[in-house]
Amino acid sequence: MVQRLHLVFGGELVNPSSTQFADVDKIDIVGMFPDYASAYDAWKNAAQRTVDDAHARYFIAHIHRLRDEESAASPTEELG
Repeated sequence: MVQRLHLVFGGELVNPSSTQFADVDKIDIVGMFPDYASAYDAWKNAAQRTVDDAHARYFIAHIHRLRDEESAASPTEELG
C-alpha cells in the first residue's frame, strides 16, 4: 500500500479571508497522517473545536506531493 502523508495544522489568521497566520509561533500542529481520510477526520475535529472563532482556520497539507515538485500531481492520485 502506498503511503500518502498529510499534515493537519492551523491557528489564528490575521484576517478571516486570508491565509496569513497572526503568530507563526502559535500554529497548532495537529499531526501527520498516513492518508487523506484520517487527516480529514483530524481536520474536521480541530475545525469544529474552533467554530466560534472566525479568525481560526485549519488546513490539510498534502506532504506526499512535495516529493517531486517538478511533476504535476495527477487528479486521480488521491484515489490510489
